[in-house]
Amino acid sequence: MKTLQDWLSHLETSHSTGLIDMGLERVGEVKTRMGLTPQCPVVVAAGTNGKGSVCAYLSQIYKQAGFKVGTLTSPHILRFNERIAVNAAPVDDETIVAAFERIEAARGDISLTYFEFNTLAAVDIFMRAEVDVMVLEVGLGGRLDAVNVFDADCAVVTSVDLDHQAFLGDTVEQVGFEKAGVFRSGKPAICGQNPPPESLRQHAEKIGAHLLLVKEDFDFNTLENVQWNYQFHPKVSDGLFPKRRNALPFPALRGAYQIGNAAIALTVLECLADKLPIDIGAIKRGLLLVENPGRFQVLPGRPLTILDVGHNPHAARALRRSLINLAFAQNRIAVFSMLADKDIDGVLELVKDQFDEWYIAPLNMSRGMTIDALQDKLAQHDIDKIKVFDHVQSAYQAALAKASENDRIVVFGSFHTVADVMATL
Repeated sequence: MKTLQDWLSHLETSHSTGLIDMGLERVGEVKTRMGLTPQCPVVVAAGTNGKGSVCAYLSQIYKQAGFKVGTLTSPHILRFNERIAVNAAPVDDETIVAAFERIEAARGDISLTYFEFNTLAAVDIFMRAEVDVMVLEVGLGGRLDAVNVFDADCAVVTSVDLDHQAFLGDTVEQVGFEKAGVFRSGKPAICGQNPPPESLRQHAEKIGAHLLLVKEDFDFNTLENVQWNYQFHPKVSDGLFPKRRNALPFPALRGAYQIGNAAIALTVLECLADKLPIDIGAIKRGLLLVENPGRFQVLPGRPLTILDVGHNPHAARALRRSLINLAFAQNRIAVFSMLADKDIDGVLELVKDQFDEWYIAPLNMSRGMTIDALQDKLAQHDIDKIKVFDHVQSAYQAALAKASENDRIVVFGSFHTVADVMATL
């Protein structure tokens, strides 16, 4: 009997063309063989950044409203089980192993990637748990992502920017088209960016999806940084009803951009309100209880320590805005590392003025940047106060030892950078 760890080690190397193999034919065939057709509403969330937070809001609000919710997210930070949650709690090893065995039995000679196994297992588990709603986060892109074999009753594209160019294209228009692939004919398609890429707007129009845009069909405004209001004013043709939600509490997820993510989640709630009615109490409780580790996560105590998994320029811009909104810090320390296939120049250019010292280390994986490459990049951006360490953990411990309580430490650059620090906490 294989353990979950045995399975994961096997899946990392079993697919003939590696970890990523875009396309829906193989995973679609196994889905059909397994009879995986959800009978409950399905929300699919795509986007360059913010989709994990939108999934976290939806999961917690639906849970607070008394619905049973299944949530698929990726990547995980510490344990694979984080990816497949029922009522915002990761499912256990046995449940995942049993799902993997059912997939193995059904796939025959069809080869599946790690993420395809992950996606099929999640939906299989959610159907067996008889959840009331599924919230599925796209892994990469949208159109050819394994999640897209399931039809969304409501689809979300949070934001569109450049990331994963090798798979999604070098222009925002190309990326927009890939992400719009999760939209469905006659169904709500929510976009948290206005103006959206023209390719996304055209695709929605071509297939007859009901495109709902921020600042046009829904909006939000904050009141003296203690509360915020949400307004939903869809077009009559969408068959949806206007709604206002006033005096909402600021969400537990920190960061200036999180109200925008929460507004997207509230728009999903309105689109599915006829099937899953939600009261204002559940919304308020959900906003206050939501958790999504590593998204501008502020650790308790002093010095102020922030963990942020942002790893592309779009996320770096959001990180910079959130840092500027914080109280003054005497000395600002970055604990930083990145993967070699990411746009490190774009990230450094945006945030370098927010730090006084940099503590850097390589990530212990083949895609990680070497310490020499990291140093070179920082030097190219005229960053000179640098300390070098063998491991991210050591860099973090050193920053902690040096910082006084009026200083600030920010751990960022990759999911893996944050995971290395979380493992020591």
